[in-house]
Amino acid sequence: MVRIASVNVNGVRAAFRKGMGEWLESGGFDIVALQEVRAQDEDLLPLVPGWHMLHDPATAKGRAGVAVLSREPSIAHRTDIGLKTFDTKGRWLEADFLIGETLLTVVSAYVHSGAVGTPKQDDKYRFLDSMAKRLPQLRAHSEHVVVMGDLNVGHTPLDIKNWRGNQKSAGFLPQERSYFDRFFGTGMVTGVDGVRGRGHGWVDVGRAAHPEVDGPYTWWSQRGKAFDTDTGWRIDYQMASPALAAVASEYRVDRYPSYDTRWSDHAPVVVDYNL
Repeated sequence: MVRIASVNVNGVRAAFRKGMGEWLESGGFDIVALQEVRAQDEDLLPLVPGWHMLHDPATAKGRAGVAVLSREPSIAHRTDIGLKTFDTKGRWLEADFLIGETLLTVVSAYVHSGAVGTPKQDDKYRFLDSMAKRLPQLRAHSEHVVVMGDLNVGHTPLDIKNWRGNQKSAGFLPQERSYFDRFFGTGMVTGVDGVRGRGHGWVDVGRAAHPEVDGPYTWWSQRGKAFDTDTGWRIDYQMASPALAAVASEYRVDRYPSYDTRWSDHAPVVVDYNL
């Protein structure tokens, strides 16, 4: 069994000051994907003794950054999602592992948050386009793949508590959600925005484990009482290839016991895979 976790840490140094280290060492994880690390190698390494670390920091200090921690070393890694029109450092990190004789590929991904009517939203769509091109290549590379992280899109109304009030907000726009219709669809898929395209056939492990229920949410605004009232968004995913999804045995969100025990505004997503 391989236990894989993913979490947007919202700044790894602050997260460790608030208690992330206890979660990391007590969870029995084999592989942990981090997003929004917002640090350099020399900042992250001292925090994770006993772990092998792959880290792709953003070009601009204090921004983005993705990492993969593992108990056993990877055999290869890549950071190029294939997008040359703007800087994608700190947003895409692929790592290959040998589990027995099985090749397992994990991806720590941090999709742009976007902002309606701004260049940030254009960047988000370009990044999602690149994901759509990379996903089939990953399936060709390895039968067992999981793309995980803060993908910054709530796919359906089940993924956002206040979905009616957010239909024109970045993160729940029909055009964004349509990408996920295709990521998780099979055959020819008509997205929620009316655009038709071929489905990629990946599995949303969280939704497969919790069909037709609200959430379980993974992010809550820092404002007001969002966490206390569970007014959240499910924007953190483990998106698995069919072969890997078939051996997923448990999915959970490590929701914090209370507002004052949180070490990030995102909660970790944890899945056991029987490899």
